[in-house]
Amino acid sequence: MNNQTERKKIRSDAGFSLIELMIVIGILGLLIGLVGPKLIDNFTKAKVETTRVNMKNISNTLKQYKLDCGQYPNTNQGLDALVTKPTSEPGCKNYAPNGYLDKKSAPKDAWDMDYLYTSDGSAFEIKSYGEDKKEGGSDYKADIVVTDQD
Repeated sequence: MNNQTERKKIRSDAGFSLIELMIVIGILGLLIGLVGPKLIDNFTKAKVETTRVNMKNISNTLKQYKLDCGQYPNTNQGLDALVTKPTSEPGCKNYAPNGYLDKKSAPKDAWDMDYLYTSDGSAFEIKSYGEDKKEGGSDYKADIVVTDQD
């Protein structure tokens, strides 16, 4: 064989055939189809747990606020009272100088939605509508609720 024939032979053997590529793509598609839903499910579960932990932290912060101020912020004052001193009644004489959270605004849930906070000053409820962002739901789409009793 001459040099030119050998070069052509090497070039034709260097790549993948269309059938080989189709087989690899098929295997990758099958793996994604089997593993993908589990990954999405775990990701959703992680967001629910993160939101639940954040809500417990907010609950503990609210309890510290109550120790300093004698009551929880009311519904109108909301969770913003943990960031900046409320100007509306009821006020707080012993408000922490730097607020109660290291944020510039009230925290949000894992789906970037505001927590729903209700309080009459003596008890509170914090709620996240969860992944579906609607009231109700089941499983990982269920509402997440924390109260002063938790």
